[in-house]
Amino acid sequence: MWLTPEEVSLASPLWVEERGNPFFILQRRKGHGRGGGFTGLLVGTLDVVLDSSARVAPYRILLQTGDSQIYWSIASGSCRKEITAHWEWLETNLLQTLSIFDNDEDITTFVKGKISGIIAEENKSKQAQEEEDSGKFREAELKMRKLFGMPEEEKLVNYYSCSYWRSRVPRQGWLYLTVNHLCFYSFLLGKEVTLVIQWTDVTQLEKNATLLFPESVCVSTRNTEHFFSMFLNINDTFKLMEQLANIAMRQLLDNEGFTADRLLPKPSKILKNVSALKRDLDARAKNERYRALFRLTQDERLDGHTDCTLWTPFAKMHVVGQLFVSNNYICFASREEDLCHLIIPLREVSIVEKADSSSVLPCPVSISTKNKMTFLFANLKDRDFLVQRISDFLQRTPDRMWSDTSLSHQLSLPGQSASSSLPSSSPGGADSSQGKCHYHPNLPTAMQGLLHIYQRDAPEDLGPKATKEKMKEESWNIHFFEFGRGVCMYRTAKTRELVLNGIPESLRGELWLLFSGAQNEMATHPGYYGDLVEQAMGRCSLATEEIERDLHRSMPEHRAFQNEMGIAALRRVLTAYAHRNPGIGYCQAMNIVTSVLLLYCTEEEAFWLLVALCERMLPDYYNTRVVGALVDQGVFEELTRACLPLLYEHMQELGVISTISLSWFLTLFLSVMPFDSAVLLVDCFFYEGIKVIFQVALAVLHDNMDALLGCSDEGEAMTILGRYLDNVVNKQTVSPPTPHLHALLTSGDDPPPEIDVFELIKSSYERFGSLRSDVIEQMRFKQRLKVIQSLEDTAKRSVVRAIMTESAFSIEELEELYCLFKAKHIMSCYWEASSTAAERHDPSLPYLEQYRIHLGQFSQLFGALGPWVCGVHTPTLAARLFRLLDQNKDGLINFKEFVTGLSGMYHGDMTEKLKLFYKLHLPPALCPEEAESALEATHFFTEGEENKDGGDGGGDGDGEEKKEEKVKDYRYYLRMWAKEKEPKKETIKDLPKMNQEQFIELCKTLYNMFSEEPQEQELYHAIATVASLLLRIGEVGKKFNNNTSKKPEPNAPAPLLSKAEPDKEEWNGEGGSGQSQVCEALAEAQLESPDEEAKDDMSVSSYSMVSSGSLQCEDIADDTVLIGCGEQRRGSMLDGDWAITFEQVLASLLTEPALVDYFEKKRDIQAKMAACKAQRGIERQTSSSSDHELAQHSV
Repeated sequence: MWLTPEEVSLASPLWVEERGNPFFILQRRKGHGRGGGFTGLLVGTLDVVLDSSARVAPYRILLQTGDSQIYWSIASGSCRKEITAHWEWLETNLLQTLSIFDNDEDITTFVKGKISGIIAEENKSKQAQEEEDSGKFREAELKMRKLFGMPEEEKLVNYYSCSYWRSRVPRQGWLYLTVNHLCFYSFLLGKEVTLVIQWTDVTQLEKNATLLFPESVCVSTRNTEHFFSMFLNINDTFKLMEQLANIAMRQLLDNEGFTADRLLPKPSKILKNVSALKRDLDARAKNERYRALFRLTQDERLDGHTDCTLWTPFAKMHVVGQLFVSNNYICFASREEDLCHLIIPLREVSIVEKADSSSVLPCPVSISTKNKMTFLFANLKDRDFLVQRISDFLQRTPDRMWSDTSLSHQLSLPGQSASSSLPSSSPGGADSSQGKCHYHPNLPTAMQGLLHIYQRDAPEDLGPKATKEKMKEESWNIHFFEFGRGVCMYRTAKTRELVLNGIPESLRGELWLLFSGAQNEMATHPGYYGDLVEQAMGRCSLATEEIERDLHRSMPEHRAFQNEMGIAALRRVLTAYAHRNPGIGYCQAMNIVTSVLLLYCTEEEAFWLLVALCERMLPDYYNTRVVGALVDQGVFEELTRACLPLLYEHMQELGVISTISLSWFLTLFLSVMPFDSAVLLVDCFFYEGIKVIFQVALAVLHDNMDALLGCSDEGEAMTILGRYLDNVVNKQTVSPPTPHLHALLTSGDDPPPEIDVFELIKSSYERFGSLRSDVIEQMRFKQRLKVIQSLEDTAKRSVVRAIMTESAFSIEELEELYCLFKAKHIMSCYWEASSTAAERHDPSLPYLEQYRIHLGQFSQLFGALGPWVCGVHTPTLAARLFRLLDQNKDGLINFKEFVTGLSGMYHGDMTEKLKLFYKLHLPPALCPEEAESALEATHFFTEGEENKDGGDGGGDGDGEEKKEEKVKDYRYYLRMWAKEKEPKKETIKDLPKMNQEQFIELCKTLYNMFSEEPQEQELYHAIATVASLLLRIGEVGKKFNNNTSKKPEPNAPAPLLSKAEPDKEEWNGEGGSGQSQVCEALAEAQLESPDEEAKDDMSVSSYSMVSSGSLQCEDIADDTVLIGCGEQRRGSMLDGDWAITFEQVLASLLTEPALVDYFEKKRDIQAKMAACKAQRGIERQTSSSSDHELAQHSV
């Protein structure tokens, strides 16, 4: 690369001069290239340890300045090819011009100006991301790609100096963290260490400190552990590793590659030597923490944060904390936890102004909202900039945002036209009043919760429970008066106290919306739910079928779901969400949670609460593999081991924890605890998050510790916990008692005493209230690696079990093939810019069909694993096999189809192998571009259809009888359909005949298959014999067909194989005599036509045959013509009467022992798979530099 000219000293012992002229010198750094002795070895080692190669490339060009020892460096190169290109450009473009100048100063000024101009021109064409990255970082990225053979698409995130412990010996080198790989390189005194690990292979990532490995990072895969230590800042490095591993796990889960977030704000100050991707990941991490802290939507982007104070009128004091500003919100969090939290949506802001500054209140900013609340922030460092940013965001906020308080009364009626053609699936009386609408604001469930609908006619209760409920409502009203109501409410320790004491039923829906953040999403998407219902209802899918099956299982004990109104509302909400998020669709347990939401909320509110649950508060809980619930199950086990170690060991022996916790977390205890008690846990969950569920679960185990320690089996432990939870009661509820089905089924003669749910919640906070959300997130990451990798292993075993009976490969071989196949699929997520890998991955399909690859990936696997290697002809053969395996013609094949093809080549008997080989030269494997005539195959299928038609026709008198049968017996068609679906065993007689064009293609393939075989000459002789025999058989068949049908035209000459330019061909002597016989046979056999006697001038002696050394597959394809047609083969019409059958091919090949031995030879796929694995799953680029240069990590 060209460098900005800098002065350097010529007298340097680290450089060796390689070229020179009167104006320029090309130098090579010692330790790179060949030679150098001990000095070069030492320099190479220092370059790695001190990373001097990141600043000094191994080649450079200097501009000479007369007799001075101070020269100017103008170019550097990472390899000889690059520096040579620069040197040749200088010699071509500057040498003659420089000879005109009279003095050295003019030469120096001219060259420096010229080089600076070139650099400026190059910078114009560079991408924005490259411009952001520092020069040193770009050089490190180039070094990474060269060392590890990474393509341009693989982006370096950061690199660190560290030690890699190998056999208890630390190797100092450089750790490169890319988006998809962890790479390490070390070169010490001639010993090189290279390590590449895909993030998708990482099963565990730990930071620990032991006596052997002081403060190290352990990266575990399925097979081994790798230790790295001596980092300058190990915490930052480990956090970045966690982020990259998390992205990889998300890729395994969702099959989506990493993409930079273009919506993130640009940093005001670009840090030196930090890549744009690293800044992007840091911004993502901050965004995730910000969104989780304030329960904001996934599209919210943090713009910045600053320290400040907030005046709290309820406490008459200034609270120290941080102010956060994003594109739609202004948020505040106190430094002391739970002291004060505040969320101000910009849609609610009416005025932002700078207040008068004083010594008591420096740099204040006042923010007023539409509901007459004013918030005063002070001690702001850059008040003017903050006010300007808020003003900018306010200008982008839509003016037509609806207020939260009046949203439910202003919903517009969804368009009639969109739903006019959809059948109504809600036959309830209220729904049927609007014939063309599935959902409208006049529905009872669109205006209030189901609980309110069924209790409005009940007589007023004046008992002590009702009085207690009224007192709770009054407490909340006082809280609203002091702290505000709605999204802008101050959230303090007092708020948490009120939540723990139970939310009144009349306020439950409102506060759930507020604490979950669903109210913000609903306010910014008016009418969204109604439109979604109209789009979703009436459509049939796997999700809707599962929803219909579970509708009547959703709280059947509650009267609200014992009639069509509640069932219809539940159907609409679940169907709308499945349509919104097809990645999740519907999962069991969603119906139970949603039915509880509908009791206290309107349909639209319940829908947005479900969105908040599935997409933010319980991430990945309700996907097809309930990954989130399994992750939290692992976290719960880890917490049990830390908090209740004695009980943990005993329960692990019984295997109880994994059994019980899944249902607890998936349904938030709603399925295992009486409804009136469990709903209080849901109150706490919406305010505190998942930590409450962990706390209560630990409290349940603690309360039953003695009984559980005395259990001898899993069933006994399950019974103890089940009966305990059945008797957790809410003595303050005012709702009519709801029977708990689980309690009815598990109750015994002597039920345990009742447990007050408020006491359970209180004890959970007292014993385990120290749990922190950030600690839980850290534990979730650790468990997510284990869970997802465990699920991947399960998927692999399921696939292997499904096809092991249909394949002759061993279980170990199938597992290795699955890993290679899946790696190819995932690689398309890495490096294919226009990849549709996510579209090729459907988690709802069986494991066997989830991953699919396209032709390019299949060709690479075939070239690496296939036993039939045909040199340059291999991609063509791979494409034919791909078309043969791709039965549904979608351009993709799954693992089963892939193994079917390989198994036939490796483990079939000779007949099966030859049958597959024969099919590769017939349509659909042989595409029209390779063989224009597919006439025989067409006749084969057409004749079958004609025969069927003829057989069904019968006589004239059968028509009416058959017509009657159609009307009276539909089972006939069912039997026919079943017969069509039955797998038919293909015999050799079912294979179509092969025409002349297809036979030539088969001969070409055979010719190219034996170039690396030890019996090469014998095989070529055998091919020649078989080809001659088959051509004669085809001619005999043609004669027979002509004699039995019609006489052939006397003037139609038989095709003859020759070269278009015979004068260019030469014989290469004895070494290729066997190969030349193939072509002799192809020609001689065709001279036996009855017409040849009259055509002596067309004899084989008139044309030179293809030489033994030059006949390759492309020669026949491009240059061969069929004499008698007058045009090249591709544009000519072949002899349609010439044909051979598979039986004839098989019989001919059996006459040659060399060919029989070749096809019967058992081949081992293990060596080929080992070679594939040795490449570490990386598509290595072809480097022009020497192997020694590649080993020297030059940049």
